[in-house]
Amino acid sequence: MSLHKNILLTAAACLLLVTAGCSSANRELGEEGRKPVIDLIVKMDHGDYWNTVRMGAEVAAKEYNVNFKFSAPENENDIAGQIRLMEQSIKEKPDAIILSATDYMALAQVTDRASYAGIPVIAMDSEVASTKVKSYIGANNYEAGQKAAERLIQLTGTSAEIGIVNFVQGARNADQREEGFTDYAARFSGVHIVDTVYCGSDEALAYQLTKEMLKKFPDLDGIVAMNAEASIGVGKALAESGLDRSLKLITFDNPPEMLELLQEKKVQAMVVQNPFSNGYLAVVSALKAARGENVDERYDTGTKVIDLENMLWPENQKLLFPFVK
Repeated sequence: MSLHKNILLTAAACLLLVTAGCSSANRELGEEGRKPVIDLIVKMDHGDYWNTVRMGAEVAAKEYNVNFKFSAPENENDIAGQIRLMEQSIKEKPDAIILSATDYMALAQVTDRASYAGIPVIAMDSEVASTKVKSYIGANNYEAGQKAAERLIQLTGTSAEIGIVNFVQGARNADQREEGFTDYAARFSGVHIVDTVYCGSDEALAYQLTKEMLKKFPDLDGIVAMNAEASIGVGKALAESGLDRSLKLITFDNPPEMLELLQEKKVQAMVVQNPFSNGYLAVVSALKAARGENVDERYDTGTKVIDLENMLWPENQKLLFPFVK
């Protein structure tokens, strides 16, 4: 089944959930004299990806009459800051919390505490090591890593030196993408992953680390950048080096900078998620959980490899530009 069909089916399912349950929920909440309150706590308070997640969540909150609060640390390395935001949210007692955990293990205890306080938690984008989470909304990140490796090795051939520029080590989605990539690459004895670095979702650091990688490994055949900020930094470093015409680059997400480089053939393909659906469906699931209803354990919102040949396909345009009607 195509990703476009999956999205349509998911959206249809959400509409059924709303039709079946929201009217009774609104009556109950109306009797209490308040709207449900949902907190969305993500990894970073800026960036194209997170802005799109937020917009999707805001659309759902408006549709379903929810009081919605968005919060995040300034950068993805601030694990302690994200824990503090969770602790503050627990004190304020929202009806549900949506969490994109910066660190899989470090956020587990505070997630458990939210559940003990009677606040259901929905994991979105990145999982957390807590059995108390009601549902996970987001991509299959291991599979996404495999898709990136498959495309890059198609481009470099099965005898190649490859570098990885990842974001935060310990973040579940970062670790799963890397694991998927390296597991696929291990099928080919001639493919060698010569360097793996972590930029902390900092574009400037990704740029610097890429420049150092290129100096250290002058025979590098390809690079994969594992999120939007890493992609921007790597793309800039390759463009400046003059190697962007020979060295193959696969990126994640679709910030405007990458779309431009894709059209210039300096990026060969992007592994694109659906952040708008991530935010939207997380709010829908959080609302159900707040009402005490069962929610599906996982919603896979999918990923797709987009290149110059298929970027103009209508279903891909909807992924690249989710706000264009």
